[in-house]
Amino acid sequence: MSNKFYLTTPIYYVNARPHIGTTYTTVVADVIAQRKRAQGVDTFFLTGTDEHGQKIQRSAEKANCSPQEFTDQVAAQFRALWDRMGLTYDDFIRTTEPRHKRGVAKLFTLLKERGYIYKGSYIGQYCVSDEAFVDVPPGAPCPDCGRITETVNEENYFFKLSAFERTLLEYYEAHPEFIRPETRRNEVISFVKAGLKDLSVSRTSVKWGIPVPGDEKHVIYVWMEALANYITAIGYGSDDPADKVKFEKYWPADLHLVGKEITRFHCVYWPAILMAAGLPLPKSVVANGWLLFEENKMSKSRGNVVRSETVHDVLGTDALRYFLLREIVFGHDGSFSFDALVQRYNSDLANGYGNLVSRTLTMIGKYFDGVVPEATGLQAASIATEAPNAIADFGRSIDALDFSRALEGAWAIVAAVDGYLTASAPWKQPDSITDEQQRAFRATVLYTAAEAIRIITALVYPVIPAAAAKVWTQLGLGDIQKADLKNLAWGGLQPGTKLGELSPVFPRAEKDAITRMQEIEQSNATTTADTKTPVSEPASTETTQTAAVPAPAETDGLAAAAGEESAPPSITTTPGAPSLAPEAGAKAGIGQAPASLAFSTDKITIDDFLKVELRVAQIKVADRVPKADKLLRLEVDLGYETRQILAGIAEAYAPESLIGRKVVIVANLAPRKLRGFESNGMIVAASLGEAGKPVLAGFLEDIENGARLK
Repeated sequence: MSNKFYLTTPIYYVNARPHIGTTYTTVVADVIAQRKRAQGVDTFFLTGTDEHGQKIQRSAEKANCSPQEFTDQVAAQFRALWDRMGLTYDDFIRTTEPRHKRGVAKLFTLLKERGYIYKGSYIGQYCVSDEAFVDVPPGAPCPDCGRITETVNEENYFFKLSAFERTLLEYYEAHPEFIRPETRRNEVISFVKAGLKDLSVSRTSVKWGIPVPGDEKHVIYVWMEALANYITAIGYGSDDPADKVKFEKYWPADLHLVGKEITRFHCVYWPAILMAAGLPLPKSVVANGWLLFEENKMSKSRGNVVRSETVHDVLGTDALRYFLLREIVFGHDGSFSFDALVQRYNSDLANGYGNLVSRTLTMIGKYFDGVVPEATGLQAASIATEAPNAIADFGRSIDALDFSRALEGAWAIVAAVDGYLTASAPWKQPDSITDEQQRAFRATVLYTAAEAIRIITALVYPVIPAAAAKVWTQLGLGDIQKADLKNLAWGGLQPGTKLGELSPVFPRAEKDAITRMQEIEQSNATTTADTKTPVSEPASTETTQTAAVPAPAETDGLAAAAGEESAPPSITTTPGAPSLAPEAGAKAGIGQAPASLAFSTDKITIDDFLKVELRVAQIKVADRVPKADKLLRLEVDLGYETRQILAGIAEAYAPESLIGRKVVIVANLAPRKLRGFESNGMIVAASLGEAGKPVLAGFLEDIENGARLK
């Protein structure tokens, strides 16, 4: 096995929020990365966002902001979601970063110097949605997405793609592993055999992009520029010696993961560009299918996008990871539904793996005081003898990206151990044997089950890392990230190991889980439509403890909006005079001056003021609370921890406008529950005018997160 592994996801276009379709490819990459690391392989996992092009330029204009502001907002949503889901990427590349621009300029210059780029003019059809030139008549739809194309007549630079037709076909023949699965390989070969035309690689009618070196009226065509992220992220174009070492170490990529709709760009244009530049080609490009919802591809235009956060909030990220990898045969289209998700969760995770862990470890606690017993050998278990084959089969399947088969095999072990426990019935006390014999029998059965759980947990750790880490701790084995999982063999669980604290791993999903997810998505779709902005609302926040800004002080509006008890009062100020809210248990508005008054006549002592802990926090994620007009749910970074904040500012601030903003929060306010979410703290805002419009407090200087205000 190679001592390095470099894998990438496609960089996601920032014209829409992340959803389960984009999550799917990224989760697959994370599973591969975690598997490689567990095997001791030096792994580099890259993801990121594609941020240039005509579509972004137009979307920013509609949103009444600059393209950079637009991309900053949506890119932050992607990164926040990946972080929230615990994805272990090593780098997040943005095509608006200086390192990328520098590397693209170097690549373009090199190709031009080597005679593969020349200036010409283009008259033809362009698909703005796909950012692609297409060979169709004027006014005809794009053959890929079906949207009407635009006629373009402008000066361009061209890449001599036609020069690589034979070379590409010879490479495909010599490297059958380069394009997978076979259906995509056949499509690419047919496309190339039909004849390649030179590729337009610049635009003059678009301004949002990387300028062509020495000819700045042109910007580099988004696809050529975007594909270069795979090398610019690891140091291409940099003069820093460390970057050069990094590039030499990791390039060529071992695996590009892409969606099937962009196979041509990665398997025709990208290898031709690399050949022209004299750079090695990636070892393999693997295309996954589409994730269908109600038999349609998820897309913003169809209005059938499902957010990953919805599943996370109701069932947890591991449930989504497991479903995507178990339910869908990688490389093929797959179907997603809330019904199928909950059914798979309950059958495999709650009633299967979770129940096996619970019943086994509970019996060890009951019969052996929570200490792993020693097997006496009084009963031989085929599970132990078959373990080596099961471990090898799982490894072969997952390394071949056949995740569904790998998990099917792992859950066959779960079923076998569960059946073994049921058949052995160690909880029974037959009259025909002594207490000592029964204890020895129980020790063998429960050790066998516990050791099988250890094996299963080590195998599935890349797929359900949070749950696996929890089980590993309950087995008394400590931190799974520090465990040696590359030489897995039966017998690694040492008798005498003290179990950790037991708790449910996958509680059974309640009957209303499907309804809750549907309501969240329906509310999200309504909220997004109401905002009338092309920037989608950000990923929702982690359900950890956090705080809130309620409605204006003179009303109990937050309680009315939330449909529950009122929120803790906000700290509001009218211009020129600070006014502190009363204690946390008070209702919003009680003890606060009306917004029409400029100053409060109530006086407090310095001791009272010092009780309030004000700290700087940065908003990482924001979304609207379902069925609450005034509430936003925020995730804020305090430097030393992340908190969830419910804030009554939805009528004054769009969620996407808050991403990255630094605010002041009351950090020591007692938590309260609103609309089913815990609010732990409060944001400081001014209350302006008779309507009490909230205006968030902020800073002109760059203040570090967590800094205390005194």
